[in-house]
Amino acid sequence: MTVHFIGAGPGAADLLTVRATRLLAASPVCLYAGTYLDAAVLEHCPEGARLVDTQTLDLDGITAEIAAAHERGEDVARLCSGDPSVYSAIAEQTRRLDERGIPWDITPGISAWTATAARLGRELTVPEVAQSVVLTRAQRDSTAMPTGESLETFAATGATLVLHLAIRRTRELAARLTAHYGADCPVAVAYRVEQPEEILLRGTLADIAEQVEAHDLRQAAVIVVGWALRAEDFTESHLYSCARVAALDETGADTPGGLR
Repeated sequence: MTVHFIGAGPGAADLLTVRATRLLAASPVCLYAGTYLDAAVLEHCPEGARLVDTQTLDLDGITAEIAAAHERGEDVARLCSGDPSVYSAIAEQTRRLDERGIPWDITPGISAWTATAARLGRELTVPEVAQSVVLTRAQRDSTAMPTGESLETFAATGATLVLHLAIRRTRELAARLTAHYGADCPVAVAYRVEQPEEILLRGTLADIAEQVEAHDLRQAAVIVVGWALRAEDFTESHLYSCARVAALDETGADTPGGLR
């Protein structure tokens, strides 16, 4: 018996990996977060599978469901929104499983922020505009942010910011970011990206809060902030430059001192 932590991506049934669908089809038990999931994802589960929506369960309740499946010798598909490496709470879940000797593994998924960039048709790292992406969150009814991880600290770098769990504080966050990016800095908000209810908002730090409030968005959304969203006249990278190609030897390997 194994607990499979599976990245459900942004919640769209056709954005699961091949491995994810195979594990779902072979698991008699599936735990999922109904708040962030298109119900069509569950169609990958076998007929008669035990389907447990975890949005009403605390960590004890989730662990109890897994432990019961373990006793029955049944594999568990534990669907996580996005990719399990970020804001999935698998660290606390796997710690409890380790204490009970329950085996587990992880299957990565597509993050909501990468799906958002794809829907926007934008690269978030543009040469000499932004070469870093910062994934962070807002603090409200949640654990405290570590010392040094303030929004202003990240904003001071000029990197592209991806804000999770922040949609209810859009106006406040936009005001805090304006001092670093400017009021006309482009912003995008994606609600239930790649799902039937998808809403994509494009604006600036000056007007994005009004758009969010007009749509009454309160959950299942990511905010992307940065000049890469509007970059047009930028320097081309060395990756496909003539100078780099000229530096390649006949075998296709970079020559000493060649551009990378």
